[in-house]
Amino acid sequence: MDLTNPLPLLNEAVAALKAPLTEEDRSQGWTDDLRREIQEEISLSRSTLRRHGLNTARYLRPRLEEWLDKEGVRPGRLRSLVSTVQACLETTARTT
Repeated sequence: MDLTNPLPLLNEAVAALKAPLTEEDRSQGWTDDLRREIQEEISLSRSTLRRHGLNTARYLRPRLEEWLDKEGVRPGRLRSLVSTVQACLETTARTT
């Protein structure tokens, strides 16, 4: 993962979250509404970084992990990807 440019990871996450959920995703606690909401949140962060530069990462406050915890989403491919996005945004915020 390139921490100097989180945009490819955000692109990957948005694409993965736009795709329909699998039965495995649903069994891990994902719903279509939650998938769309998380995708929109990551998409907003991506747009902010594209328009205003990576220095704006310090103003983003991703709380995706907390959100997934509250929704009861269990570990799996999407949860792992979302966790990686949050960690990347937090690291970018600290290093810019």
